[in-house]
Order: sequence, then C-alpha cells, then structure tokens
Amino acid sequence: MTERTDAAATALFAERYRAMSSRDARFDGQFITGVHSTGIYCRPSCPATTPKPGNVSFYLTAAAAHEAGLRACKRCLPDAVPGSPEWNVRDDLAARAMRLIVDGEVERTGVPGLSARLGYTPRHLTRVLQAELGAGPLALARAQRAQTARELLVNTELPISDIAFAAGFGSVRQFNETVSAVYQQTPSALRQRGAARRARHAVAPPAAAEQGTAVTLRLPARAPFDGAGVLGFLGVRAVTGVESFADGVYRRAVRLPSGVATISLRVDGTPSAPVVACDATLDELSDLAPLVTRVRRLLDLDADADAIDSALAADPALAPAVAAVPGIRVPGSMSPEETLFRALIGQQISVAAARTTLGRLAAALGDRLPDARGGWLLFPTAEQIAAGGRAVLRGPAARIDTIMRVAEALASGELHLDVGESTEELTARLTALPGIGPWTAGYVAMRVLGSPDVLLTSDLAIRQGAGRLGLPGDAKALAAHGAGWAPWRSYAGMHLWRALAG
Repeated sequence: MTERTDAAATALFAERYRAMSSRDARFDGQFITGVHSTGIYCRPSCPATTPKPGNVSFYLTAAAAHEAGLRACKRCLPDAVPGSPEWNVRDDLAARAMRLIVDGEVERTGVPGLSARLGYTPRHLTRVLQAELGAGPLALARAQRAQTARELLVNTELPISDIAFAAGFGSVRQFNETVSAVYQQTPSALRQRGAARRARHAVAPPAAAEQGTAVTLRLPARAPFDGAGVLGFLGVRAVTGVESFADGVYRRAVRLPSGVATISLRVDGTPSAPVVACDATLDELSDLAPLVTRVRRLLDLDADADAIDSALAADPALAPAVAAVPGIRVPGSMSPEETLFRALIGQQISVAAARTTLGRLAAALGDRLPDARGGWLLFPTAEQIAAGGRAVLRGPAARIDTIMRVAEALASGELHLDVGESTEELTARLTALPGIGPWTAGYVAMRVLGSPDVLLTSDLAIRQGAGRLGLPGDAKALAAHGAGWAPWRSYAGMHLWRALAG
C-alpha cells in the first residue's frame, strides 16, 4: 500500500511540475507552487524562472503555503485567479468545509459553529483539514480574509481601517501584519497597484452610492468560458422585479448574511483570460466575501472547463455540441432556499408560466428596496411564504401543499439547506419530504452544491435535446448512455438543454 501511495504522489508531483514548467494557465487556482529557495508561492503560470524540483512543494490552498512559511509572489498574485474546482468535484468533509469557509462561516460562527454545521467536533475537523489541505480551519479562514482585504484594497478607495474590519480582522494592527506577511507589501502598496490596474483597464473608482457602499470587482473565470450562455440562462428565467437581463447585463437584489446587496454582472476580458465585471452596492462591507463566493458559484467561474470539454467531446454524439459551445457552465445559486422554491414552482410548467407565478409571489410577499436602491424586490423568505403563500399561489392543490410544507419546514429549522451538505445528504433530506422527487432534489443539488455529475433524465427538455443530438430519448436508455459522461453529467445535461433551445 505504501509503495502504491508513494508512486501516486511521485506521479502527481511530476504532473504538476510539468504544468508549472510549461506555465500552463489552465492550472492556475487548481494548485499552488511553493518555492522554498525564495520563500514565495506562485500560480503555475508565473513567468519567473522555473525552480529546481528539489526546491518545490505543491499545495491545494494558499493557507497551506502560509503555514509552510511562504509569502505570495508580487509578480503573479497567485490568489487573483479562478478558485479550485475541487470543492465542487469532491464531496468529502474537507470539500464541504471549504465551501462553508469561503462563504464566511468561520467569521460568522467561529470554528465551533463550522464544526457543528458539518456534524463533527472542532478537533476532528481540524485534524481532517490539516491532513487533507495542509491547514486548519482558522488558517484557511485567515487566508480568505487576506484575499478579501486585497480585493478591497485593489478595487476600492475605502479607508484602510474600514477595509480591515470589513475583511473580518479584529484590529487594524492584525490586518496590517497579515497583509504584509502574506503579500510582502503594505496595504498602501497594494492600493497603489490597484490604482495602476484600474488605469490600465480604464476602470473608474465606483461612484458613491446613495445607500450602502459601492464596489466594482473583476472576477476571473477559467477559460474557456461560455459567459454569455450562463447569463442568458439566468436572464430567460429572470423574475420581474427581482432580476433583470438586458444588453448582456444581469442584475438583481440579494440577501446576504448581514444585509442586502444589489449586483450587476457582465462578461469582460478576453477569450483566453475571461473575467466577470461585478458592480455591487452592499449594506455591509462584511458581506463582500460571501457575495464574491456566491457570484462565483452562480456563474460556475471555477469549473475546470478544459477537462470537462475534453471528456465530453470524447463522445461522438456530444462532440459537435461541445465544439459549438466550449466552456459551458452549470448555473449556480445565490440562495439555496430561493432555488428550491423556484424548482418546486417550475415543475411541469413552461419557463414563462413559472416566471409569471414567481413574479406574482415576489410582488405579493417580497420586501421592496427603496427607490434610491433601484426599487428592487427581494425574493420572499421561507417565513414570508409560510405566512402568506397559500393566498397567493395558484395551481394544483398537491403542489401548493408541497410548497407550503417546505416553507414551514425551512422556517421552523426542520429543513436546512446550504453548501456544506453532500449531494447524498441533500438528496435524501429533500426526497424524504412528501411531494419532492428525484428531479427536484437533483436539480437543487446541481445548482446549490455545484454537483457536477447529475443527469436529470426525467426532464422532458433534456430527453428532447438528446433526441436532437441523436442520443436516446428514453430516460433509462439515456441514463445508460450518459454513464460514460461521468463525472461531468451535469455539464452534459446543459448541452442537451442547449440543443433543444438552439
């Protein structure tokens, strides 16, 4: 067993060293190169001279590199890249913990809260994360705070003291020490680099918002990126008042842990280095890290698009679709509860009919922001739907009963949804509720957790799209054929939906 493990580790090191030596940008964010002779860590595509193998270690997280005494490279800025796709592909404890950590769970509830949410003791969770990722939950959260601080320093002109507390630091001194230790630069030096970057990209500092704080961010995506496709998917389903989509720009209002934000998203950059321009106005700056995480999940920015396309294109029936739409994405979710209600209401009716029903529900029960914030509607909470949904909803009684049952379970805490669950747990919890079947559970897992391997063969549109590509239109036969698409069946399903729409 030890020999096989050592051989696998040697092969993995060789693979990553080749990727680093060729400066392959496809691996940026998937691992980090630690160079012990210089004391820095870099992204794989860093243009610096290739170090000798004996001076190199590879890490899955920046926190692990920090724990090894390394600092971020000033030249390549290794955290200014798409994130690792591992946290969606993997569904183990470490991956589930990482999904919650990057969403800010440690800042909100501490390590005890994170551990309780995952169902383990803090000691066991720390031991697993240390073994799997090279750093414990506090170190992983610290790295996330440092990254949030860098984003605010680079992208805003907020006072440095405001940035320190917005990023989750307990004091300005702690903030200064952490930023200097991680980036080898003072906060003021990072801010100067940000001003230079904005000048290069002709990005003006965001205007002051009448209510809230305005921030403009550029969120990198891993190429190839079908940004127009994923924004279009959201736009076709946009609920009047809650969302809008026009001229390639998707806008909406969303609840975050400490307040409300309004966002505007559009595709920018180049095909080889795509980015999403995000203009946001937040009630509380402490919500910036959760907002960035949720936008990245909504647009599936961290997907390993090259690997997905290569795997799916190996099927001759799918190859033309992959060639026509490289870098297809699985749309995610800004709110697990909202996604579940939208799935329940949208079952067995057209997209247009679902939009009408959802718009009526939002107008009747959702909170409206002031005109100074655009007058947006917030999608109703479970509590609001539980209190008033039955008077607003129309349709089959059994469906209304299911929606109300789910709203009451969420409002009471009997049912809980978040990104810290495994696909198996989420599916079991949802299908245990009367009126929720495999399609709803699979659709919610795909969009809320980013589960990459869900093929909704009971979906009529997917079966019709399969027929257009010459694939089996029968659910059982399609499932058998689709087994060869694992572990990327969610992405194959997006191609089948696209084939019908096209």
